[in-house]
Amino acid sequence: MHSEKSVTLSKYRLEMAKEFLESAKKNLEFEEYRTANNRAYYSVFHCLRAVIALDQVDFKKHSGVIAFFREHYIKTGIFDRECSDIISNTELIRHKSDYDDFYIAKKSDTVEQVESAAKVFDKIAAYLSQIYKEFDGN
Repeated sequence: MHSEKSVTLSKYRLEMAKEFLESAKKNLEFEEYRTANNRAYYSVFHCLRAVIALDQVDFKKHSGVIAFFREHYIKTGIFDRECSDIISNTELIRHKSDYDDFYIAKKSDTVEQVESAAKVFDKIAAYLSQIYKEFDGN
């Protein structure tokens, strides 16, 4: 079902997601809210890419990754609606943090973003862990 290449890529992307999440936590600690929001979003984004790597698909645009994930993993019930809501919210806040000149990133919003990204990471890491175990025969 899954190839060695797709599992290896998935593991790599999940590790990237973990690094972005850790970075978001550090940025939050140092009160770098805009950067923390950005890193939280990218953690979620790379989680999605880790999952779809197993389908051997990828997209040039973030919207393609998100649409595919929603179609194949949210609508089918593999992941709950909360994940979809988190994706939307982290994407919106990241966009505001990165591009809106006068956007003020508040600590409370950023805490929520980082906590939400951690939730998605935990859910996806648990899901992928099962697949990796099955693939590795453990």
